[in-house]
Amino acid sequence: MLLFLDVDGTLLPFGSARPYPSYETRFAAPSAAAGHPLLNRIDPALGARLTALDCELVWATTWMDDANVCVAPWLGLPALPLVDWPDEDELSAPLHWKTRPLVAWADGRPFVWVDDEITGADRTWAAAHYPAPALLHRVDHRHGLTDADFAVIEEWLGRNRARP
Repeated sequence: MLLFLDVDGTLLPFGSARPYPSYETRFAAPSAAAGHPLLNRIDPALGARLTALDCELVWATTWMDDANVCVAPWLGLPALPLVDWPDEDELSAPLHWKTRPLVAWADGRPFVWVDDEITGADRTWAAAHYPAPALLHRVDHRHGLTDADFAVIEEWLGRNRARP
């Protein structure tokens, strides 16, 4: 199973009127990560929680390789594969611009995609055009991944691992 992982709004909360928590990490962060002004909003404990999901983690973010340089070490994760976004001038509205490339990248494998910009149009399109199970889960950008989000993902993974 694949888990496509966005950064902004998913791991890195933003847009809230409340003050954000500030975290320190016990993992070695390279100098590029240490200089990132918002990285301390990402809870380093998310790394262990994501690893415990027993999925192939894949970056699905515009951070591109900066996700491996900054975010992965902050979370104690190894370098992860990343989706290389195609250069397209054609808008896919009402779909999110990531939807079709992620479905193509998954190549028939079951997947979970967590992002703060997923809509019903993306879910409907994936259900109609993708042959394998897929969970497109929207995260509240003000909080990032929460216990409730992990519960939904874990329940879906449990159900779909049991499928023949």
